[in-house]
Order: sequence, then C-alpha cells, then structure tokens
Amino acid sequence: MKFSTIILIGFIFFAFGLSINSCKKNGSCKQKNISSSSKDSHNSGQSCTQCHTSGGQGEGCFNVAGSAFTNTATALTGGTVDLYTGPNGTGNVKYSIIIDKSGNFYSTASMDINDLYPVVTGPNGTKKYMSTPISSGSCNSCHGNSTNKIWSN
Repeated sequence: MKFSTIILIGFIFFAFGLSINSCKKNGSCKQKNISSSSKDSHNSGQSCTQCHTSGGQGEGCFNVAGSAFTNTATALTGGTVDLYTGPNGTGNVKYSIIIDKSGNFYSTASMDINDLYPVVTGPNGTKKYMSTPISSGSCNSCHGNSTNKIWSN
C-alpha cells in the first residue's frame, strides 16, 4: 500500500473520530443540567451561556447561569442564588439555584426570570442583594465584565 494511501486512510479515521466526539456535546436543549452542592463544574467566571445554548458545545441550554465568589475573588463553594419578586429580598422566592463546588450556579429549567431580583446567600448565611431586576439569565455576561463579580461570603 502506498504511503499516501495510508496517510489518507489515517486522516479519514481521525476526522471520523472527531465527528463522533463532537456529537457527544451537541448543544441539545433536551439535556437536563442543574447545579447542586455535590456537583463540580468548570470555567468559573466565564459566560456559561456562550457554550450552554442551542447549537453550542456545552451540555444543556442554561436559562440561568453564573459564578459567585467570596470577597477575595475565590470561588464561593456553597450557598444559593434566589430570585425574588421584590427588591432586597422582598416578595416571594420564585426560583432557588444551588451554588456548586466550583462556585457556579446553572439551570436548564424553564424559568420566567424577567423583573426578578437576585439574592446571593453564602454558606454562612451572608446575603448580597442586586438592587435592580434581571433581564437576562446570563449573569457572567455582565458580572466580571462591565459590573463587579457576584460575591458573598
């Protein structure tokens, strides 16, 4: 067999292997993915919804996602992000999302998040309030970029 034929066959198998691998994470919105205190995730501080969206490389389409830190910029490992109907923790909690071991919180659950007010509660009970309502569930698209990181302790 000619060397060029062997190279061509090797390249075909390599390309086939890449296509199989990419199908494992095809951005399917059917994938359920919700943070929990027992999970460990990745890319803390980055915009989760860049990959975790329809057609993206991440597993599942996140409706709400972000990262929380301590006041020393270390990942907050535990606590919750609660979405209230009123500012400064007033009204009712409409949704509650657990912060995982990497400081990330995320959910593929269908949520109507417009005009809700986030409250980050650290593992020791310290609360930090967002004074304005959210209009997007992509928290790290602003926090850590155009506004301060989300933090509690």
